[in-house]
Amino acid sequence: MEADWAVEIGVDAPIIDSAWACLVDLRLHPDRASQLPECIQLPALAKTLIHLNADMSAVWTSKCDVWTIVDTAGIDPDEYDAQADESEHAIGCYIDLLPRSNDQWADLDIVVAECKKTCATLRAASLRCCRVDLVIRRAVTASNRDDLGVTAYLTSCGTSNANASHTLEAVLEVFAHAFSGHSPVE
Repeated sequence: MEADWAVEIGVDAPIIDSAWACLVDLRLHPDRASQLPECIQLPALAKTLIHLNADMSAVWTSKCDVWTIVDTAGIDPDEYDAQADESEHAIGCYIDLLPRSNDQWADLDIVVAECKKTCATLRAASLRCCRVDLVIRRAVTASNRDDLGVTAYLTSCGTSNANASHTLEAVLEVFAHAFSGHSPVE
């Protein structure tokens, strides 16, 4: 699997808003994951969100989205470890991640180290036609603190939409284990 990370914390960079009005706190209501529109579109996402929000996870999630990539001209097969015909269809999702405790990611260097470690774990996975990009961002919390978070972009491609979705499901499972710090619970 291809994996990379970046830092986008400038004044004009997007932020993670963990106190947005439509937040469904899956730490408190894991049963609601399957009801999220994104999870209806990509059912494997529900299991990943439940895993990332579990008590033993190092992180929790505040937002996510899923989309079909209609214009695949921007999909470089080399960046997905794919053949040219395997990049004709693509799907992606993002998940905003925040640390479980306030002091866990208090310093940019700590978050960078976490992203580097996660990318190394992801690169070791023997999955093709996919990639994960971790973007470190400023995060606003309910207490109006200016913290750090990570937006994870997970994308996959394939010879069909179904094939790309199947690959993304596998990526989600590996990602949940790599970022949460504990093994998936069946």
